[in-house]
Parts: sequence; C-alpha cells; structure tokens
Amino acid sequence: MSLKRSALALALGASAAVGHVVYPLAVHAAARRRAVAEVPAPPEWPAVTVLVPAYLEEGVIAAKIDNVRKNGYQGELEVLVVADGDPGTAAVAESVGARVLLLSERRGKSQALNAGVAAATHDFVVISDANSELEYDAIGYLVSALMVPGTGAVAGEKLEGEGGELAYWRFESWVKRSEAKLGTTLGLDGGLCAVRREAWVPIPADISNDDFWIALDLMERGWSVAYEPRALMREPSIGAFELSWERKTRVLGGGLWVIWRKRRLLDPRAGLVSAELWGHKLWRSTAGPLSHLALLGVAASSARRSRTARVFLAGHAVATGALIAQERGRAVPLPGRIAAQVLYLQMVAFGGMRRCLRGDRVLRWDKPAR
Repeated sequence: MSLKRSALALALGASAAVGHVVYPLAVHAAARRRAVAEVPAPPEWPAVTVLVPAYLEEGVIAAKIDNVRKNGYQGELEVLVVADGDPGTAAVAESVGARVLLLSERRGKSQALNAGVAAATHDFVVISDANSELEYDAIGYLVSALMVPGTGAVAGEKLEGEGGELAYWRFESWVKRSEAKLGTTLGLDGGLCAVRREAWVPIPADISNDDFWIALDLMERGWSVAYEPRALMREPSIGAFELSWERKTRVLGGGLWVIWRKRRLLDPRAGLVSAELWGHKLWRSTAGPLSHLALLGVAASSARRSRTARVFLAGHAVATGALIAQERGRAVPLPGRIAAQVLYLQMVAFGGMRRCLRGDRVLRWDKPAR
C-alpha cells in the first residue's frame, strides 16, 4: 500500500473509531479521577408517581403494576398508566387498581408522556415502559439521585437481550457512567428514568425520541442529567431481525432529527453538552459509519498488495457470517456475536440516516401486542 493510501486509511480508521473507541476512552480518562459520592437515602421519602405509557400492553400491564408496587419504595406511590388510545390495556390496568388516563385516540409515546406528566399527582415522576422489569429498589435509587439540587432527570441502567446486544448495553452504561462523573449525561433511556415536574417542558409534537429530547432539553436549560446504575431495569430482546431493524433505524433517524432541532448545542461554546453530543451521538451515527464504508473501499482496492487490508476484509466476512448465522438461530461464540453486533450497528446507522433524510419520522409506530 502506498504512503498516500496508507495515510488515507489511517485517517478513515481514526474517524470510524471516534464514536465507539476514541470518545469513550477520552471521556473515561477525563472522568477517571473524579469520584462520585454515593447519594444517601433521604431522611423522608417524597411521594412519587410512576408513569407507564402503554399501547397494546394488555398482556403485560398487570405484571408491570405488580412489579412497581413490590419494588420496595418507602414513600407514597402512585401508579399512573396512560393508555394511548387503548381501552383494553386501560381496562386491565384499572382492574388491578392503577390510576388510568385513557387518551381518546392514539397520540404516540411522546404525547402520552406529556399527558401523563401533566396529570401526575406528585412532583417526582418515574417513567418506565410496560414491558420492562425493575430490579428491587430501583425507584428508590432514582428518587434519591433526583433529589440532588440542580438535577432535572436521572437515567437508570438498562440491560436488554444477551450476547452482543447485552454487551452493547453494558458498553453504553460504561460511557454514561463516565459522562455523569463529568457533570451530566445525555444517555437517558425511556425504559426507566425519573424527572422533576418543575423541570418538565412538553415534548414537541414532531419528536418521536422522547428520552433523547428530554435529556437535551434539560441540559440546554441548565439542568443536569444524572446516572444511577443501581436503578436497574431488564427488558427482553425485541427478537426478530425485522422488528429490531425497524426500531433501531427509527430511533437513530429520530435521534438525528432531535440533533437538528437542538443543533445550537453542537457549538463548542455549549461545553460538555457539545462534546457529548458530537462524540456520543452525531459522529457515531454519521461520520463514523461513512468513514467505515470508505475504509472498506480502500481495503478492497488494496487487498492484492496489503496483508492488513486482507485481514480487515476477512474480519468483516466473519462478522457477516456470524450475523447471518445468528439470524438463522445457530449458536455463535461470544466474539462472533460481538463482531456481528458492531457490523449490525453500522448497518443500522445507514438505515437511520436514510430515514432521517427522507423525513421518515414515525410518531405512532406499529408494534406487536404484548
């Protein structure tokens, strides 16, 4: 490989690695010596509303309400189910004693959250998906962290799926932990988080990525977003490739739209928020995958002359084979599952970019009944 081509490959490789390697290592190094004091339990537990937005959740909503009630929270607890135009889910939730807000028509999750926060009885609101299972005392950990002055929201810990998918969520948790040590994280997940009603501003009608919008909007207005890894939530894998592809490309495309709406925060003068937005989200979703694709082109054109290029291409062939094998239900060793997950996420990035450029912002997406 010529010197010029080698320099191009090096530059593309560095660009491709920014989101998943360079930024995580940089933020970890910056936060490594910053200790985060464990937030003590409050002397008196405040009243809390647990808000569960639900659509086609008739089969799981009773178990969800039971899971919330048995979570061990020591203060007053209200369970509010917002049935998003879904009378079946509303009826089941009401039958087991939850407070129910039935919307007259389906509005989508963001607008269901707006309605739920407005209707919540208490100032501290925990948001959780209907199909997620909270580990014991997750609510208490979230509320303790939310009581720290200046904190507008708290992200919980999400564990989903297994193998490469689970490894990805553990990696995300590691990044969020470092960001939170520096002052705030944009890694809020709608499966489990907590917000202050006083900090809440309604989510705009054109936003599908409610959690990402909430985090950026709070940070833009001077609130911090904390991370509490002890507030643990487990969620089953979405399963079939088609369902996973639809959800992940929708989320990524919707996230790019949120970044465009909040593009003022990309200005380096926004400080930590700008660095997190570029490193954790934008580069990983756009420039990184594009650089990766270009690097594949360079490797393909240099394969006859370069052993490194051949190894690089062979690694992608192995990842592709592992991804196909997984989708066919075959057992794949953990390294293969991780390689397949990395390749899959790069593919998802292109799918998300395409959806964003097409203006494909799905606010009320199709989902299977649970």
